[in-house]
Amino acid sequence: MKGMSYRGNRICFGIYALQALEPAWITSRQIEVGRRAMTRNACRGGKIWVRIFPDKLVTVRPTETCMGSGKGSPEYWVAIVKPGRILYEMSGVAENIARRAISVAPSKMPIRTQFILSV
Repeated sequence: MKGMSYRGNRICFGIYALQALEPAWITSRQIEVGRRAMTRNACRGGKIWVRIFPDKLVTVRPTETCMGSGKGSPEYWVAIVKPGRILYEMSGVAENIARRAISVAPSKMPIRTQFILSV
């Protein structure tokens, strides 16, 4: 996960966005909880785009398992996020409403983020 994100680092669909500042694995549950929190605080207005997708499977082997017993069972899915990656985008609402809605999502994420505005 070294280096900056060179794809998915520009606002494409909306006007306001949430951008990652640190590298991390973000689970599908964290992505969904952030989306729900933004939807609740957007006051039923506007549109939200989720720009990351959990496409990496993480497997975990049971504890006290001997070597050579194969790969563990699938546990959860993660999205690999590099610094600069856009996580969510929003449009169709005023800037103060978008700031309030987008500011709720970082509390559900394991990384530092920033609110950005398209120029």
